[in-house]
Amino acid sequence: MNFTRWSARLPGTQRRAAARTETAVSLDRRGEGSVPAARAGQPADGAPPVPAVDELPARDVLDRVPALVALLHGPDHRIAYVNDAYAAAFGVRPLGEPARDGLPELAELGLLPLLDQVLRSGKPRTLKSRRALDGRSYTFTCTPVSETAGDGAVLVFATDVTDHAEAAERLRASERRQRETAVTLQRSLLPQELEQPDDLRIAATYQPGGTEAAVGGDWYDVITLGGGRTALVIGDVMGRGVRAAAVMGQLRTAVRAYARLDLPPHEVLQLLDGLATEIDANQIATCVYAIHDPNEGRLVYASAGHLPILVRDENGTVLRADEPTGPPLGTGGWMHASGSIALGPGSTAVLYTDGLVERRDEDLDEGIASLERALSGATGTPQVVCDRLVRSAGVTADHDDDVAVLVLQHPARTGPEGDLFRNAALELLGGVEAAPRARAFASGVLTSWRFPADLHDLGVLATSELVANSLQHGTPPMRLRLRRTDRRLIIEVTDGDDHLPRRRRAEPGDESGRGIAIVATIASNWGSRRTPGGGKAVWCEFLLPSR
Repeated sequence: MNFTRWSARLPGTQRRAAARTETAVSLDRRGEGSVPAARAGQPADGAPPVPAVDELPARDVLDRVPALVALLHGPDHRIAYVNDAYAAAFGVRPLGEPARDGLPELAELGLLPLLDQVLRSGKPRTLKSRRALDGRSYTFTCTPVSETAGDGAVLVFATDVTDHAEAAERLRASERRQRETAVTLQRSLLPQELEQPDDLRIAATYQPGGTEAAVGGDWYDVITLGGGRTALVIGDVMGRGVRAAAVMGQLRTAVRAYARLDLPPHEVLQLLDGLATEIDANQIATCVYAIHDPNEGRLVYASAGHLPILVRDENGTVLRADEPTGPPLGTGGWMHASGSIALGPGSTAVLYTDGLVERRDEDLDEGIASLERALSGATGTPQVVCDRLVRSAGVTADHDDDVAVLVLQHPARTGPEGDLFRNAALELLGGVEAAPRARAFASGVLTSWRFPADLHDLGVLATSELVANSLQHGTPPMRLRLRRTDRRLIIEVTDGDDHLPRRRRAEPGDESGRGIAIVATIASNWGSRRTPGGGKAVWCEFLLPSR
């Protein structure tokens, strides 16, 4: 085999030949007094002659290079030559054999189709970092030798890149571990198990975005407030990284603390706004905080720059929560306001972060409209609805932004299940007859609900103490409300005075101050809150015996 014919096509040979030509031309154009160029094979100063590149035997050169070299001839890629490095790596190969039989390592690496492509196109092809049968990784470059496509030979040049491949794999493994740690951190800051109120069915999902280790700041939470009311929150800290996750964790903890004060949604956001500024003035967050009261059949909410709540009613019509929407948390100087949207029996509400609806090539309103269409046809349990919405939005494992979705349903209960959820209310006109009327009313209602005798008596006693407290310290209008669910009995008294009662220790000689203490002692839980438009509500609840 004549190697001189294709040695000029080795990588770098043509560049070196061109460089010699340019050098020779520049030297020939020198003026008088210039020193003539040294001829190949005629070194200056009596040094031994150095052969030109064209005079070097190609086989000797290829036998000495550390890279693996093989020359394959013809359409069936018969072995014309393998160098010593190739033989050392894969063993001696018989000349004249087709590559499919004589070079099984190339077939194992899927290199044979690449050889066909090189012959057909007459253009070189490269296959990067493939692990061979000897356990090492190589980058293969296949170069056509003949000048005519579809004929001639292919030079296979393999460079050992094992160290680079192993380093890259270690880096990828490290990145995977960092991402797993980051996602674990993010998930640990979210509720491990959602609270399940009596009147709502709730599910949530979180999908981390991207493939890098930087976690996001999306969060959600469900907080039972007592008295049958439930707070729901979802938020998104701008940016990514551990700092965003840390801010998210602090805001979520603060929301749970402020929720225990049973404040209106806009007041909770007002407190969060100030806290966000104190945590990090450079970090802002969007948030929506909502409260569901089954007695009102509405969702009262306040939004700090967050996306609108969507509600699907029992007929399948999707409504979008209107304003008010204030600026994000951490901007300061804004008075937030509360709004409301109907959430009656049979309705489904969705709270979500922007990763679900925001796309780089699409307007945000288009994304929300797409979510509305998906929600209009989404039926089933809250978890089923969650999964359907995420799938319809095209969220996959390599999605570039975090996604959090919170779905709540207010079931329409009928039949035997509906008998477990009852309401009864009495307007209290005041005067000395209000207390006995309230006791008689509570006794009749609890008897009709077939409560055990001990629970009946405790409910009547709690009603008497709450009404007496309202008559003594409150102002009209006053109202008594009893509510039962499948898990508890709730007794609530409202009046027009906004001073909240406090539990205190009454001295032996005091004639008052024991009512709230008695209620706190006999009830499973109690609390109070201010009502919209002035006034307050004082409530207590008793857990029902398990059925």
